[in-house]
Amino acid sequence: MAAFDPCGGRAAPRLLIVPGLNDSGPAHWQSWLQSLHRGAVRVRQRDWATPELDRWAGRIAGAIERQSGAPCLVAAHSFGCLALARHLALRPDLGVAAALLVAPADPDRFGVADLLPRRALPAATTMVLSDTDPWMRAAKARGWAQRWGSHVVGLGDAGHVNTEAGFGPWPYAQRWVTAQLQRHERGQRADRAALAEWSFAV
Repeated sequence: MAAFDPCGGRAAPRLLIVPGLNDSGPAHWQSWLQSLHRGAVRVRQRDWATPELDRWAGRIAGAIERQSGAPCLVAAHSFGCLALARHLALRPDLGVAAALLVAPADPDRFGVADLLPRRALPAATTMVLSDTDPWMRAAKARGWAQRWGSHVVGLGDAGHVNTEAGFGPWPYAQRWVTAQLQRHERGQRADRAALAEWSFAV
C-alpha cells in the first residue's frame, strides 16, 4: 500500500479519520482504513459519549491545524459527519480537500440541526447512505446531501455501516481514498506542466 508522500509541490493530502459516538473499535472500517495509510490521523474527542457539536468540531479543527498545511481527506462516520459539517461551516478555509460522509446521524436526534450549514459545503463530499440505518432515514439523509452538494452513494440494506452491520474491511472506502490521491497527483502534474510551459515561453 502506497504511503502518503510528504514531498513535492503542494503538500500531499493526509487521511483524517473522524469517528462518531464512542469512537470506532479495532474491527470498524475506519480503523481498518487508518491501518492502511502511514501518516493517517484520527481525531480524538475528550469525551466520546457526549455529542457536543462545537467541541467536536473544534477537535477536528485542531487536528487539521497540526498537519502543517497539508490538505486533509476526511473519512467521517455518524455523528462525526455532523461535527465535520459544523467545522466546515465555521472554518471553510481550513484544509479539507474532500470528505467521505458515511451514515450521518440525524441532527434532530441531538438538537443540532440549526447549527449545520444549509448550503453546499466548501469541499467535495460523498455521502454514503443505508436504507436501513437506525440513526437516520435515507430520505432525510438525502435531503441533507442535497443541501450540502454531496454526491450520494446508496448501499441498500446496510444498517449503520458499522462493525455490527458487517463493515470491517471495506474496499469502497479505500477506493475513495485512492481516487482522491490520484486526483491530487493529476493536479500536481498539470501544475508542473504549466510551469514548464511558462518557463519555456520566457
